Amino acid sequence: MVSRRYLRTKVMQSIFAHQMNDKEEVIEGEKKLNLAIQSCYTLFIYFFSLISEVYRYRVNKLEDLKLKINPTAADLNPNTKFVDNKVILQIDENVTINQKIKELKIDWSNDADFIVQVNHAIVELPEYQQYMENPCRSYQEDKDLVLAIVEKVFVESELIHWFFEEKNVHWFDDYNEALLMLYKNISSFKESQGNACPIAPLFKSCADEEENDVEFYKKLYRLTLLNDKEYEARIEQKLQNWELERIMVLDTILLKMALCEFSEFPSIPIKVTINEYIELAKVYSSNKSKIFINGMLDKIAVDLKEEGKLNKMGRGLL
Repeated sequence: MVSRRYLRTKVMQSIFAHQMNDKEEVIEGEKKLNLAIQSCYTLFIYFFSLISEVYRYRVNKLEDLKLKINPTAADLNPNTKFVDNKVILQIDENVTINQKIKELKIDWSNDADFIVQVNHAIVELPEYQQYMENPCRSYQEDKDLVLAIVEKVFVESELIHWFFEEKNVHWFDDYNEALLMLYKNISSFKESQGNACPIAPLFKSCADEEENDVEFYKKLYRLTLLNDKEYEARIEQKLQNWELERIMVLDTILLKMALCEFSEFPSIPIKVTINEYIELAKVYSSNKSKIFINGMLDKIAVDLKEEGKLNKMGRGLL
């Protein structure tokens, strides 16, 4: 499942795009936002598929060695520990993953060179070499190797980054989120589940609207835009010796989104909202933005509380 921070990031980017295109209707912007978030799940499935494709490459390579004109003893009796890895087999045979791959029409037939290079990066891993040299076998060891591949190859490889960014420009921002989902999902696998290991959905779905991720990001996007002038006036009241036009565009968007959470999301604590937008400012805005946003939100939260407009319910939310 994607994180709330990821959803806030996507809402921020969509509001920015909406401001750059003042002719775009809110409903049209929301459709684009939906597609942008869905693309992260597509990348998540692609990563699963890449593991399977490397596995199949290794299986075929072992078979090819046996068919050599003069195969060696090593060719005829290779170390099959990698292709026997139970977690990799669970991924390759997983019913849900294979259904998603079919739906998304994922096809590696034109990417043979890329698969060879990914395989080479895996073979170069010290963790892989230790794994292959260890005669003992266990499910936990199998899982540890797969997680090491995700952490040391998928996360760090410039080649893999480049490959997926070439496929979809939006995957530059989605890359780490999709890998985090992959890592957590594989970590939850159990040997007893066989080819039916649960694959995490894109969103956490709850009957409670406040806990529902889809409702969260849609509501945040819509209400931030619909209440834009009100939030802008509130921000201007707190600016000292500054005009709103001189504030960075992203800082203004982050402040407006935070005000929306203050007013429209009763179950999200004030401190959580402030911390989330400070973290987004660190990544997407200037070096001084985190201090500016922290100070502004602290002041605005005090005013809203005094005016009785801080819509928070329950203990520890103010």
